[in-house]
Amino acid sequence: MSLSTTPAPARTDVAQSRGTVPGASTGLVRRAGVAVAAGAGSWATACALLGTTPPAGTWQATVVNVAAVAFQVGLMFLVTVQMRTGAIGTGRLARRLLHVEHGLLAVAVVSSLMWAFTPGLYDTGFFFVIDLFWPLSMLGMAALGVRIAIAGRWTGIARFWPMVAESWAPVTVPTAFLLPAITQYVGAAHLLVGYVVMGVVLATRPHLTGARDR
Repeated sequence: MSLSTTPAPARTDVAQSRGTVPGASTGLVRRAGVAVAAGAGSWATACALLGTTPPAGTWQATVVNVAAVAFQVGLMFLVTVQMRTGAIGTGRLARRLLHVEHGLLAVAVVSSLMWAFTPGLYDTGFFFVIDLFWPLSMLGMAALGVRIAIAGRWTGIARFWPMVAESWAPVTVPTAFLLPAITQYVGAAHLLVGYVVMGVVLATRPHLTGARDR
């Protein structure tokens, strides 16, 4: 008579609850980097040439806000990469925070589209509420940038540059109140130095996020 033992199969659901992440391919990170750089570059150009808040109902407002949508879509790709790589951590709270940021950005996109195409709704309470998600989403990105630097799961320049890029709101919003005449140039320059550079970093050095070829 012989005795044998068979190891129990791995419980993937338990592993997931303990904080593992599905991981990201270098291709995904590269595409996200291109989206971030292209979106931020488009919005920076529009802001520098036409201002950050052109008069409502004008073609300038439409152009600036369509460019803003491109920027926001790039940020949604960025948050997806942060989630897939565990950039701010791998626990449930980290994943929930990134889901919340996705939601904030989604509503902010609606706000930009309303600014671009529905000027008749500007003075409504509904638009006022929706428009609050624009600054909230950017403040959320700023918090994520700080958390990425603290977590240290991204390495090299990718660890600290998100904190630079995602400080756009804390830098630009006070400028709008203190030095409104130069806000569009400060905002555009910050986008180029911050988000465009970060997009280039992700597109050219995706391994810094922990992504792997698949």
